[in-house]
Amino acid sequence: VTRRSPAQRVVDGVPHFAASELSGAPAFDVAIDFSLPEGFDPVLALCLERKAGLVSGTTGLSETQRQALIQAAASIPLVWASNFSLGVAVLDELVERAAGALAGWDCDIVESHHIHKQDAPSGTALTLGAAAQKGGAQPHYASLRAGDIVGEHLVQFTGMGERIELTHRATNRDIFARGALFAAVQLNGRAAGSYRVRDLLSA
Repeated sequence: VTRRSPAQRVVDGVPHFAASELSGAPAFDVAIDFSLPEGFDPVLALCLERKAGLVSGTTGLSETQRQALIQAAASIPLVWASNFSLGVAVLDELVERAAGALAGWDCDIVESHHIHKQDAPSGTALTLGAAAQKGGAQPHYASLRAGDIVGEHLVQFTGMGERIELTHRATNRDIFARGALFAAVQLNGRAAGSYRVRDLLSA
């Protein structure tokens, strides 16, 4: 939870709160939550109580929690994303547009991460796959775990005699924090609803 200056700069933060102590948190406009599924419910409840926005990157949510997010969007502005990189937000839109324009082409998504990442395909790969499906493609996935790779996602569309490759490479994890802060600033003051990061970029 952060406070900001009139110039939209983050100027302060608040101490760590246990889930049971959240009701004592000071006033805020937008909460940023990158925690665990078990910590998600009290954060969402607090935002609903305070009529504050929510930026969430918490993964592993249950179906009940995902439904709670959908219902909450009727009362507060919120954005949930598996990846808050602004570049990935642009890639998401490009993938959907390419899939729609290249009917019948093969679509493959290759994601690479460090050796300690457990889930495969990555949440970002699945999000990009959903964008491809919106455009009409049927994506196939491949995963690589090697070294200290921060994150790389390649979306390849292959036709007869040609192919298009759309790639995003993360070289620094700071991009995810900057993207979340950008989303919080853009979300503040908006009408209730569920937003994508790419929606906030086009504001």
